[in-house]
Amino acid sequence: MSEVYVDTTAIIDNGVIIGKGTKIWHFVHIMEDAQIGKDCVIADYVSVGRSVKIGDKVKIENRATVFEGVTIKDNVFVGPHVTFTNDLHPRSYNKDWKIISTLIKQGCSIGAGTVIVCGVTIGEYSMIGAGSVVTNSIPSYSLAYGNPARIRGFVCICGRKLELEKETKLHVYMMCPICKEKYEIPVGDYARRETGE
Repeated sequence: MSEVYVDTTAIIDNGVIIGKGTKIWHFVHIMEDAQIGKDCVIADYVSVGRSVKIGDKVKIENRATVFEGVTIKDNVFVGPHVTFTNDLHPRSYNKDWKIISTLIKQGCSIGAGTVIVCGVTIGEYSMIGAGSVVTNSIPSYSLAYGNPARIRGFVCICGRKLELEKETKLHVYMMCPICKEKYEIPVGDYARRETGE
């Protein structure tokens, strides 16, 4: 791990794999058998649970909590104080509790203070607004926020909100006003934005 920076205050348990170029900052705890990819930044006071899988070029900001059962793909941004859960029926005395998995796909951004309720998938390049509570899966390129988080629009890979160009029976065609990238959004996903469900 000579090509990895680990601050002297960090605790790295047995069996952890950390990719080249990754930086682990002050008072981080990474639990056993977690996997962290290349060129990641794990900021102060982050907790990473057992067997969590984190891809390459992921940035996890201060005091985020990533519990067992979470998989985070490449190029994801996790804001400060984000909390991932892993149990739908938590009791301190439950002896047969089951971990519920959560998947965060490539390129997502999750705003500060968000809570991700376990069992959801957040689609590629979606953006979750600060302070949200995500209780349902979010499709790719969605802009979602609130409690519970609802789809409010769609975003480009550059992070800007997409503008509507035209609609057909199967797709909605949208374009980024900044970089001019074009997208086909499934009608069902677009309809969720309109109904808020």
